[in-house]
Amino acid sequence: MTQYGQGMRRIIFDEEHDMFRESVRSFIDKEIVPNHEKWEQNGKVDKEMFQKAGSHGFLGTAVPEQYGGGGVQDFRYNSIINEEVQLAGVVGSGMCITLHNDVCLPYFINYCNEEQAERWMPGLVNGNLMSAIAMTEPAMGSDLASMGTSAIREGNGYVVNGSKTFITNGINSDLIITAVKTDPSEKHKGMSLLVVEEGMEGFERGRNLDKLGMKSQDTAELFFNDLYVPEENVLGGEGSGFLNLVNNLPQERLSIAITGTASAQAAFNWTVEYVTEREAFGQKISSFQNTRFELAEMKTELDMAWVFVDRQIQALNEGELTAEDAAEAKWWCTEMQLRTITRCLQLFGGYGFMNEYPIARAYADARVQTIYGGTTEIMKEIIGRKITGR
Repeated sequence: MTQYGQGMRRIIFDEEHDMFRESVRSFIDKEIVPNHEKWEQNGKVDKEMFQKAGSHGFLGTAVPEQYGGGGVQDFRYNSIINEEVQLAGVVGSGMCITLHNDVCLPYFINYCNEEQAERWMPGLVNGNLMSAIAMTEPAMGSDLASMGTSAIREGNGYVVNGSKTFITNGINSDLIITAVKTDPSEKHKGMSLLVVEEGMEGFERGRNLDKLGMKSQDTAELFFNDLYVPEENVLGGEGSGFLNLVNNLPQERLSIAITGTASAQAAFNWTVEYVTEREAFGQKISSFQNTRFELAEMKTELDMAWVFVDRQIQALNEGELTAEDAAEAKWWCTEMQLRTITRCLQLFGGYGFMNEYPIARAYADARVQTIYGGTTEIMKEIIGRKITGR
């Protein structure tokens, strides 16, 4: 048996990665699993867990050592954390870590000036500063260029007005990378990134949104009412926001693809265990030909997905992952995730509909995967445009 119970042996990890995986797994078992149910009911995790993740070295492995990080640009470490969260069935509770590492930190690493890095990086690594990114607006969807949140220059800073929605880590976050229009007359070149900090006057958090799944992952509305943000909080330079967002999207979408594949793998593993123990009509469910065919098809798709995802991890590490390749992984792996979990739930029968079984929660948690980070339809449009040159 491999570490995934049923799949092909993966060859991208070395002994150091395996040791890191064991540490991550132990941390999840000790700090997250026992609290997951409570956090699901509360709608958010305790930030103490996030700080403990920092003290264990699970935040900011790619952050330079001078700021307390691991100093290693190796996305395999990010993937390991993501995978173990999924395999433990604590998706909502672990996402604050994966969003922080995979989606938000690259902006700070790539675009902070020296003063900003000294101000923010240590806290981002030790867990005292949880990050979020605010792009989506109530009437915007996936069309970033149509955002309406404005940041008008005033003195040595900007006055921000507008709102964001569906913001992951929206309640617990301390630093929020916020996409704004600094020049409304420009479509793409008029967009900038400002770092909004907890406690700034004019910044308000709305309600913790009631979602279908990922209950313990706080997701909020954010409001900016004459919020003054000093120019020292511009990330990457005025007018460079759209390009910086686009540059980081391949990594974000690969992270979602990894989430989808690992979630599907977890569901498959639970299902194999269930059907080999459960009986119907006097025989094991696994003895029915339909069950074996279903498992065979799912295993094949999972093995194919892992090979593709692992190759993309290598490409990202080598600086070669394209937007189109990441879009392929994002849409296919998340659609495979939904397909696999639906089939697995069916094999659980009535028990699959009970929330006490992890497959039921996985079914609810998975549904957003084909939506956030760019919908399946948007991913296909990105790929299609590249193919046709339009």
